[in-house]
Amino acid sequence: MKIILLKDVKKQGKSGDILNVKDGYGTFLINKGDAVLATNNSMDRLDRENKEKEKQELNLIKKCEEIKKKLEKLTITFKVKTGEQDRVFGSISAKQIVEELKGNGYEIDKKQIKIDGSISSLGFHAVDVELHKKVVAKLKIELKK
Repeated sequence: MKIILLKDVKKQGKSGDILNVKDGYGTFLINKGDAVLATNNSMDRLDRENKEKEKQELNLIKKCEEIKKKLEKLTITFKVKTGEQDRVFGSISAKQIVEELKGNGYEIDKKQIKIDGSISSLGFHAVDVELHKKVVAKLKIELKK
């Protein structure tokens, strides 16, 4: 029996996958609402839905690219306390960067900020902001006394 998954099924496939399964299991998935029988109509509907998802994905990537251009022009400055030999007390965290970005009008989650090492010395640092799987912006961070 050939079916199209409507939901992700553990150890079988993801939503939209077309599978060949035994009749009993296929009937079980169809009755449960996790799949539909793979007919010409359902295959056409799946193609239309996939094309719509691709359009939405491309639009999302375009928006992320625009945000990336703006972020890469931006430099966030933090004024920090320093000790002997200009050593910084503590370091700058992703949460602090997110708060500064919100102050500049950007809605970014702290999970999207990728910090290599720690930001704990005076000067300029580069931080990756993962806006999308395919779009990563380089944000400049400056630490001043």
